[in-house]
Amino acid sequence: MEKSIIQIGEVIGFQTDTVWGLGCLPNDISAVNKIYEIKNRDRSKPLILMSHDIKYLEKYILGIPPCAKLLIDKFFPGALTLIFKRSEFCPSMICAGFDTVGIRVPNSKNFKDVITQVEGFVLATTSLNISNEAPCIDYKDACEKFQNRVKIIEPKYPESVENVASTVVLCHDNEIKILRQGSIKI
Repeated sequence: MEKSIIQIGEVIGFQTDTVWGLGCLPNDISAVNKIYEIKNRDRSKPLILMSHDIKYLEKYILGIPPCAKLLIDKFFPGALTLIFKRSEFCPSMICAGFDTVGIRVPNSKNFKDVITQVEGFVLATTSLNISNEAPCIDYKDACEKFQNRVKIIEPKYPESVENVASTVVLCHDNEIKILRQGSIKI
Protein backbone atom coordinates (compact mmCIF):
# COMPACT_ATOMS: atom_id res chain seq x y z
CA MET A 1 0.00 0.00 0.00
CA GLU A 2 1.32 3.42 -0.84
CA LYS A 3 1.56 5.70 2.17
CA SER A 4 -0.04 8.48 0.17
CA ILE A 5 -3.34 6.59 -0.23
CA ILE A 6 -4.41 6.96 3.37
CA GLN A 7 -2.58 10.22 3.91
CA ILE A 8 -4.65 11.94 1.23
CA GLY A 9 -7.92 11.21 2.97
CA GLU A 10 -8.70 7.79 1.60
CA VAL A 11 -10.56 5.10 3.49
CA ILE A 12 -9.20 1.56 3.30
CA GLY A 13 -10.63 -1.93 3.74
CA PHE A 14 -8.35 -4.51 5.34
CA GLN A 15 -8.27 -7.97 6.87
CA THR A 16 -8.00 -8.44 10.63
CA ASP A 17 -8.13 -11.54 12.82
CA THR A 18 -11.89 -11.23 13.38
CA VAL A 19 -13.81 -9.50 10.58
CA TRP A 20 -12.73 -7.23 7.75
CA GLY A 21 -12.16 -3.63 8.80
CA LEU A 22 -12.71 -0.16 7.39
CA GLY A 23 -10.30 2.54 8.49
CA CYS A 24 -8.72 5.95 8.08
CA LEU A 25 -6.42 8.32 9.91
CA PRO A 26 -8.08 9.27 13.20
CA ASN A 27 -7.58 13.03 12.75
CA ASP A 28 -8.85 13.18 9.15
CA ILE A 29 -12.34 14.69 9.48
CA SER A 30 -13.18 14.12 5.82
CA ALA A 31 -12.13 10.45 5.93
CA VAL A 32 -13.99 9.83 9.20
CA ASN A 33 -17.10 11.32 7.59
CA LYS A 34 -16.57 9.01 4.58
CA ILE A 35 -16.62 5.98 6.88
CA TYR A 36 -19.97 7.01 8.33
CA GLU A 37 -21.34 7.64 4.82
CA ILE A 38 -19.98 4.41 3.29
CA LYS A 39 -21.46 2.30 6.10
CA ASN A 40 -24.65 4.34 6.45
CA ARG A 41 -23.62 4.33 10.12
CA ASP A 42 -25.54 6.20 12.78
CA ARG A 43 -23.37 9.11 13.98
CA SER A 44 -24.18 8.16 17.57
CA LYS A 45 -22.03 5.02 17.18
CA PRO A 46 -18.31 5.61 17.77
CA LEU A 47 -15.37 4.23 15.83
CA ILE A 48 -12.48 2.48 17.60
CA LEU A 49 -8.72 2.90 17.32
CA MET A 50 -6.50 0.04 16.18
CA SER A 51 -2.75 -0.46 16.03
CA HIS A 52 -0.31 -3.34 16.01
CA ASP A 53 1.10 -2.29 19.39
CA ILE A 54 -0.60 -0.87 22.48
CA LYS A 55 2.15 1.73 22.87
CA TYR A 56 0.76 3.67 19.89
CA LEU A 57 -2.74 3.69 21.39
CA GLU A 58 -1.84 4.76 24.94
CA LYS A 59 -1.75 8.49 24.15
CA TYR A 60 -5.43 8.34 23.17
CA ILE A 61 -6.58 7.10 26.60
CA LEU A 62 -6.30 8.31 30.21
CA GLY A 63 -4.41 5.36 31.60
CA ILE A 64 -4.83 1.63 32.00
CA PRO A 65 -6.31 0.36 35.27
CA PRO A 66 -4.83 -2.87 36.72
CA CYS A 67 -7.84 -5.01 35.69
CA ALA A 68 -7.41 -3.87 32.09
CA LYS A 69 -3.66 -4.49 32.23
CA LEU A 70 -4.40 -8.14 33.03
CA LEU A 71 -6.68 -8.37 29.97
CA ILE A 72 -4.08 -6.70 27.76
CA ASP A 73 -1.36 -9.06 28.95
CA LYS A 74 -3.57 -12.09 28.31
CA PHE A 75 -5.43 -11.16 25.10
CA PHE A 76 -3.41 -8.55 23.15
CA PRO A 77 -2.86 -9.00 20.34
CA GLY A 78 -6.24 -10.55 19.80
CA ALA A 79 -9.99 -10.24 19.39
CA LEU A 80 -10.55 -7.87 22.31
CA THR A 81 -11.66 -4.24 22.23
CA LEU A 82 -11.15 -2.33 25.46
CA ILE A 83 -12.98 0.92 26.16
CA PHE A 84 -11.28 3.56 28.28
CA LYS A 85 -11.75 7.22 29.15
CA ARG A 86 -10.31 9.11 26.21
CA SER A 87 -7.50 11.63 26.50
CA GLU A 88 -7.55 15.15 25.07
CA PHE A 89 -5.35 13.81 22.26
CA CYS A 90 -8.16 11.53 21.04
CA PRO A 91 -10.24 13.15 18.27
CA SER A 92 -13.77 13.70 19.59
CA MET A 93 -15.29 13.13 16.13
CA ILE A 94 -14.56 9.39 16.32
CA CYS A 95 -16.10 9.09 19.80
CA ALA A 96 -19.67 10.10 18.86
CA GLY A 97 -19.99 12.42 21.85
CA PHE A 98 -18.75 9.91 24.42
CA ASP A 99 -15.85 10.58 26.79
CA THR A 100 -14.53 7.08 26.03
CA VAL A 101 -12.75 5.38 23.15
CA GLY A 102 -12.27 1.75 22.22
CA ILE A 103 -8.83 0.40 21.40
CA ARG A 104 -7.78 -2.89 19.83
CA VAL A 105 -4.59 -4.68 18.79
CA PRO A 106 -5.51 -7.39 16.24
CA ASN A 107 -3.51 -10.62 16.00
CA SER A 108 -3.04 -10.38 12.24
CA LYS A 109 0.08 -10.24 10.08
CA ASN A 110 -2.00 -8.67 7.33
CA PHE A 111 -3.22 -5.88 9.61
CA LYS A 112 0.32 -5.32 10.91
CA ASP A 113 1.55 -5.01 7.32
CA VAL A 114 -1.10 -2.34 6.64
CA ILE A 115 -0.72 -0.37 9.88
CA THR A 116 3.08 -0.16 9.77
CA GLN A 117 2.72 1.79 6.53
CA VAL A 118 0.44 4.38 8.16
CA GLU A 119 1.82 7.53 9.76
CA GLY A 120 1.39 7.26 13.53
CA PHE A 121 0.57 3.53 13.32
CA VAL A 122 -3.08 4.08 14.34
CA LEU A 123 -6.34 3.86 12.39
CA ALA A 124 -9.87 4.88 13.31
CA THR A 125 -11.83 1.76 12.40
CA THR A 126 -15.06 -0.18 12.26
CA SER A 127 -16.16 -3.35 10.49
CA LEU A 128 -16.31 -3.40 6.69
CA ASN A 129 -20.03 -3.64 6.03
CA ILE A 130 -23.16 -1.58 5.64
CA SER A 131 -24.62 -0.98 9.10
CA ASN A 132 -26.86 -3.83 10.28
CA GLU A 133 -25.50 -6.17 7.59
CA ALA A 134 -22.91 -8.92 8.01
CA PRO A 135 -19.24 -7.87 7.76
CA CYS A 136 -17.23 -8.88 4.70
CA ILE A 137 -15.81 -12.38 5.07
CA ASP A 138 -12.89 -12.34 2.62
CA TYR A 139 -11.02 -10.31 0.01
CA LYS A 140 -13.41 -11.27 -2.81
CA ASP A 141 -16.44 -10.28 -0.73
CA ALA A 142 -14.80 -6.96 0.24
CA CYS A 143 -13.99 -6.15 -3.38
CA GLU A 144 -17.45 -7.09 -4.67
CA LYS A 145 -19.21 -4.92 -2.11
CA PHE A 146 -16.83 -1.98 -1.61
CA GLN A 147 -14.16 -1.68 -4.33
CA ASN A 148 -15.87 1.35 -5.86
CA ARG A 149 -15.95 3.18 -2.52
CA VAL A 150 -12.72 2.31 -0.70
CA LYS A 151 -9.22 1.03 -1.42
CA ILE A 152 -9.30 -2.68 -0.52
CA ILE A 153 -5.91 -3.93 0.65
CA GLU A 154 -5.21 -7.44 -0.60
CA PRO A 155 -3.91 -9.73 2.16
CA LYS A 156 -0.30 -10.83 1.70
CA TYR A 157 -0.35 -13.70 4.16
CA PRO A 158 -2.65 -16.70 4.41
CA GLU A 159 -4.62 -16.17 7.61
CA SER A 160 -7.90 -17.47 8.82
CA VAL A 161 -10.49 -14.91 9.90
CA GLU A 162 -12.87 -15.87 12.71
CA ASN A 163 -15.81 -13.94 11.21
CA VAL A 164 -16.89 -13.21 14.78
CA ALA A 165 -16.53 -9.67 16.09
CA SER A 166 -14.21 -8.85 18.95
CA THR A 167 -15.32 -8.98 22.57
CA VAL A 168 -15.91 -5.43 23.83
CA VAL A 169 -15.11 -4.59 27.45
CA LEU A 170 -15.58 -1.29 29.26
CA CYS A 171 -12.71 -0.59 31.69
CA HIS A 172 -13.60 1.98 34.33
CA ASP A 173 -12.38 2.53 37.90
CA ASN A 174 -10.57 -0.81 37.89
CA GLU A 175 -13.76 -2.66 37.04
CA ILE A 176 -14.70 -4.31 33.78
CA LYS A 177 -18.08 -4.71 32.13
CA ILE A 178 -18.61 -6.87 29.04
CA LEU A 179 -20.58 -4.85 26.49
CA ARG A 180 -20.42 -7.39 23.64
CA GLN A 181 -19.44 -11.01 23.87
CA GLY A 182 -17.33 -11.90 20.87
CA SER A 183 -14.82 -14.62 20.16
CA ILE A 184 -12.83 -14.12 23.40
CA LYS A 185 -14.64 -15.43 26.45
CA ILE A 186 -14.07 -13.40 29.62
